[in-house]
Amino acid sequence: MPSAQKLDTHHKALTLNLDPSTFGSFAEIGAGQEVAHWFLVVGGASGTVAKTISAYDKEVSDDLYGSGTRYVSEQRLEAMLNAEWAQLLAELGKTRGPQTRFFSFVDTVSARNFAGTNDPHGWIGLRFQLQPGGPPNDVVLHINMLDPANVLQQEAIGILGVNLIYTAFYELQTKESFLAGLAQDVVKERIEIDYVDLRGPAFERWDRRTLLADLVHGGFAEAVFFPSEGRAVPPTEALYKKAVVLAPGYFGHVDPDHSQVHMRLLASAIQELRKELGETKAAPAGFFCLTAAPLTPDEPVPEIPDLIRRIDALLAAGGDVLLFRQGELYHMTSLVNRYTQAPVRFVAGVSLIIRAFEDIYGNLEGRLLEALSRLFAENVRIYAYPMAATELRERLKGVSAGGWEWSETNGLVSASQLRRAPPLGHLFAYLLASNFLVPIQLPAALKADA
Repeated sequence: MPSAQKLDTHHKALTLNLDPSTFGSFAEIGAGQEVAHWFLVVGGASGTVAKTISAYDKEVSDDLYGSGTRYVSEQRLEAMLNAEWAQLLAELGKTRGPQTRFFSFVDTVSARNFAGTNDPHGWIGLRFQLQPGGPPNDVVLHINMLDPANVLQQEAIGILGVNLIYTAFYELQTKESFLAGLAQDVVKERIEIDYVDLRGPAFERWDRRTLLADLVHGGFAEAVFFPSEGRAVPPTEALYKKAVVLAPGYFGHVDPDHSQVHMRLLASAIQELRKELGETKAAPAGFFCLTAAPLTPDEPVPEIPDLIRRIDALLAAGGDVLLFRQGELYHMTSLVNRYTQAPVRFVAGVSLIIRAFEDIYGNLEGRLLEALSRLFAENVRIYAYPMAATELRERLKGVSAGGWEWSETNGLVSASQLRRAPPLGHLFAYLLASNFLVPIQLPAALKADA
């Protein structure tokens, strides 16, 4: 039985090896066989390890798991899980099944290559039983590796894999204990988990969307993705090589009317970018962007039920959502540019632009100038839509926005009508003149309501 105290990786692996009820197989592609290695070196491996395999060669991998999928993909991982689990039960089910909780651990990983030119990421999966002969349960993770060297990434994978197997058998009381056990000694600093899928009776009372939000809320991921249609995927699959429009906001009004207004603004910005790119290019993807960080330093961190409430309203209107850990726009740029070099456009009201200029950015040595240089890197622009002057004043209450003035046209204030006292005003004027800030019109349907 496991100890009640917090165990390191060595003692987690040893505890599993000494537990006569757990027995399973390991199949690892990429980043060595670091998970199986722990069980083989701590002692008592014969009590846990039925088989360990590393199908590095593509033809060998195709022969074992089938061809036609990318080697580092969820499809390949699922094929590995199915094949390893079927073999384990076929060969050992009769002899060991009545007294054994079987498991199959699999991963397919692209660790840092010799030239350092690839995107270090991977898929990790575990299928396991909570009692002998019981139904299987699955955990599927997508990870990004943060260590700068291949050998360190291999080491981190080993720790995460041991954590996952140990947590599945001994720490599934709550999703909080599951995430804490999974993350111990490796997640946040060395590995990012930006997708989790849970299947089986062990998780039937857990809300999957809440768990995704937990990944961001707890600092395990920089962002997670909520699709309006279909199943969730990691952000990389939603953003990969696409031209993107990002619509950041608080989205506190969750009624259908407000959600449809947001949808029209996003659709208008997507059309604007499509005109920029030309009709022959693929249609840009659009995302609403929420943050799990407080809007101001004085505000509390948003609670997960409130985040889910706002996300659900946007999903119901047909919008896809990215939930970010941090609120600054330049952090969103950095995340998106991991996965695409195509144009990125923000669409925002003039109140958000004023807020962005007035933020302190005390965590950056270059303060506002550094924040803007990060924000507008890699072909990034902001489409600025006008706002009613009354709404603009309301949005700026409680914000240190002295020095801003504006004129109005039919009660609306556009970015080109904003003025800021020097010297900051010179910087704002430069961004406008250089088309980093691009004033756009409201959609016709919204003009009529303004």
